[in-house]
Amino acid sequence: MTARLRETYKSDVFTALKDKFNYANVNEVPKLEKITINMGLGEAKENSKIMESAIQELALISGQRPVVTKAKKSIANFKVRQGMPVGAKVTLRGDNMYEFADKFFNISLPRVRDFKGVSKNSFDGRGNYSMGIKEQLIFPEINYDDVETVKGMNIVFTTTAKTDEEAAALLELLGMPFEK
Repeated sequence: MTARLRETYKSDVFTALKDKFNYANVNEVPKLEKITINMGLGEAKENSKIMESAIQELALISGQRPVVTKAKKSIANFKVRQGMPVGAKVTLRGDNMYEFADKFFNISLPRVRDFKGVSKNSFDGRGNYSMGIKEQLIFPEINYDDVETVKGMNIVFTTTAKTDEEAAALLELLGMPFEK
């Protein structure tokens, strides 16, 4: 069984993008390549329980086990040594990616307080979209009572689009709620 958003892409979004931008080749039509979720945990150097809870929460949110990221260099001002765990990340592809995107657009983002839509200014110039979330509590998998500290995360939507306009059209047709 394939993801609902993947079926939507194949049936509606693909043809809409092909007609809108007049692509000569079907391989030119942009698609989602991957979604990367990153949690930076600078306070984990003092308390190792924060890292364990972050890994557990990120696994619940994404549906797959995160990779612990380690410091590349020692920085004395931040009391960080080379090789210390400083964060966790997950890269989603395939059906997991489409399931997460569907859940994120339709369930999690509307749970943000005073939500008016996401900004269209967060594209990088090459068709990728980055955004930050201030708290992990917007995801339905997270039990509010089990959370010790509120942690933010960065979410990057990597597409095969060549321009920001094409990527914005793709994400909007997939259901991302942009500001009006």
